[in-house]
Amino acid sequence: MPLGVDFILEALASEGLDHLFMVPGGLVDPFLPALGRQKALAPIVAAQEGGAAYMADGYARASGNFGAALCIGGPGLTNAVTAVATAQSDGAPLLLLSGEVATLLEGLGVFQDASPQTLDDVAIMKPLTRYSSSIDNPKNMPHLFQHALLRLRTRPTAPVHLSLPGDCLAADLSVSHVPIDRALVDYDALSMAAAESSLRHFSGGAEGKRPAKIAILAGAGVEHPNAAAALKEFAELWRIPVATTLRGKGIFPEDHPLSLGVFGYAGTHHARAALTDPSLDLLIILGSGLNERDTMHWALQLKPDASICVNLLPAAIGTHALDGGVIGSCGAYLDYLLDQSDKLRDSLEPTLAARATWVSEIRSTPRLQDPENCNSDAVPIHPARVVSELRKALPRDGVLVVDSGAHRAFAGHYWESYEPRTYVSATNLGPMGWAIGAAIGVQCAQPSRRVAAITGDGCMRMGGMEIATAARYRLPIVYVVINNAALGNVWLRAHGLGPTPDELTRLPDHDWAGFAQALGARGETVRSPGDLAGAFERALKGDGPCLIDVKADKAFTTPVKDWAEAISTYSYHE
Repeated sequence: MPLGVDFILEALASEGLDHLFMVPGGLVDPFLPALGRQKALAPIVAAQEGGAAYMADGYARASGNFGAALCIGGPGLTNAVTAVATAQSDGAPLLLLSGEVATLLEGLGVFQDASPQTLDDVAIMKPLTRYSSSIDNPKNMPHLFQHALLRLRTRPTAPVHLSLPGDCLAADLSVSHVPIDRALVDYDALSMAAAESSLRHFSGGAEGKRPAKIAILAGAGVEHPNAAAALKEFAELWRIPVATTLRGKGIFPEDHPLSLGVFGYAGTHHARAALTDPSLDLLIILGSGLNERDTMHWALQLKPDASICVNLLPAAIGTHALDGGVIGSCGAYLDYLLDQSDKLRDSLEPTLAARATWVSEIRSTPRLQDPENCNSDAVPIHPARVVSELRKALPRDGVLVVDSGAHRAFAGHYWESYEPRTYVSATNLGPMGWAIGAAIGVQCAQPSRRVAAITGDGCMRMGGMEIATAARYRLPIVYVVINNAALGNVWLRAHGLGPTPDELTRLPDHDWAGFAQALGARGETVRSPGDLAGAFERALKGDGPCLIDVKADKAFTTPVKDWAEAISTYSYHE
């Protein structure tokens, strides 16, 4: 008869997972022999519980499924708090499983007891997850596990936590997990009344003026229901230009003639020119939370009579006082618009030429800020040159995982992405070191693709030990450390405030290539921009992971001029 641990592992496998990210410990000891009794899940042992959760987060984002991490309760769970909060802020379906002392021992002073009688792991996770609960009776395991998975995968997705007492893990269970009906989680809900009402915007509303200047801002809400193909079809049908949020980068091919690039933080001039054009007739916002960065510090003026906002969350629409919003899946709404092509033709076909001229005018101007930096021969090396050379080296369908710091701005601005889930970054909470572990999850989810991670020396100080995990499992990830001997973004702000802020935001120039070699990976240091191409070529050809330590200059400013101007002119009350 299977045990509770066998039930859990079989359930994860039946839901399509093939990896489990974990850190062993006494409270999850029953999982160790159980992992040996099955063949579907490959266990990946991380250096630290936060790293394991980052890996599961990356796996979820790259696979379109959920990711699972296993750790002990108490110190293991609290190590994973930031990772779970990151998944929550970006809507990533992360399942965190934590071991707990047996229920009959709760509150008796057992080592690492974090049950409801002491630290209460469930309570710690409740504010960070959609659902956090303890399976405190083996008989509750089947339905509570099913409930957790349903909550995990309900769109918009969010993380879930389950605490697993030892007696539940070791109990005999005579039942099997029934895989969740995909119709329960892959549904495309849409308010049809709101969708039908939105059609008035295409005909010009009460004034009856056909909209010529139309633009789309696409966020992660397009990625989640796999609606990128429908977005591309709709945009091409009516020649409507598309910008994406940084979180949604790659949803629309950035080398497409209708691409405007990223709008908001580290965005392009093309996106800013189109979406803030005072004469814009209609802005269609798909799956964006309309936060500070998505709206370029709220420079995006959302006008009820000239905007359509589609989101599964009413708060994402109502917070910005938009009437006529459409509650529902972006995929369902795009399919609806495609079905309404005959109705839309009278309004959109006569304006095709005018729209094409408008897009051509925008794209005739420079797209990027200081594009010459991509060819810079500066020593120490310019980060834009690093991003440019890596883009040339990585295959078109390669996946870039981006960490938090000044390098996020350089990558967001200068990197081109062509497919959904090929630009992966924790853009909302933005913890440093996230990408180092997340890249492992991405590579496990996409074993046939090449994966690269851009990180910084500050991030390496926080999460660099997970290089050892990539080396242990011979994962062919290319880690690029833009090493500027500083907390880059912080230093750019602080160094002008005086010698003490300057000193506090500098870092020692560590040998990160040597560090990687000590952990079992390959490593190489690059000091000249002319050596980048060769280093990346060797990194992609060799076995296992490779870390390229690029000596960069911290003084290069990030490509956020449009963003900075938006901040300087912003007033909440105007």
